[in-house]
Amino acid sequence: MTTFNSLGLSNPILKSLDDMGFEETTPIQEQTIPLGLQGKDVIGQAQTGTGKTAAFGIPMLEKIDKQVKSVQGLIVAPTRELAIQVAEEMNRLGKVKGVRALPIYGGSNMERQIRSLKTNQIVVATPGRLLDHIRRKTIKLQNVHTAVLDEADEMLNMGFIDDIRDILKALPEERQTLLFSATMPKEIRDIATTLMNNPEEVKVKSKEMTVENIEQ
Repeated sequence: MTTFNSLGLSNPILKSLDDMGFEETTPIQEQTIPLGLQGKDVIGQAQTGTGKTAAFGIPMLEKIDKQVKSVQGLIVAPTRELAIQVAEEMNRLGKVKGVRALPIYGGSNMERQIRSLKTNQIVVATPGRLLDHIRRKTIKLQNVHTAVLDEADEMLNMGFIDDIRDILKALPEERQTLLFSATMPKEIRDIATTLMNNPEEVKVKSKEMTVENIEQ
């Protein structure tokens, strides 16, 4: 098994991982983190529960410049629940380094979000609310160096595919893009070929399949 210690991570990130009780990488982390640290674009085919937040979150956190008080990392997630969950994990991973992630989603106070955007270096957002901020010019994206699309197939199913394209087009061209999806429909492939830069593919089979309509 690969340990986090062997991946050449910085001490603050290793300390956060230690505090969280993480020692060994999951397969998606083992394959994605080195590519992410090299600045490569990545397409990860992995389901929820494979540890993908740390897989994309660790390389993003390593590149955040704490001195720059603007958004440098952007994670787009399909639902409010996932945005909150990913932001919480990013805050745990970034705690020792002192980097904060802000969840942004519809139905919460816009003014408070606008105030928080001035100090957070990572934003985890749902597509609709993020586009609202982009159109109102209340989020500045010129310093974003890493963008992540999490559960891209879910966003496609929810009708967000055009929003995703608009969001990616609003970002600097010189950026790293990581896309994670459990399945790879044609529309997701199209995004990978048109809006990503020679992405490396990482595929992970989940050990156990959970059937979604089983209640207990």
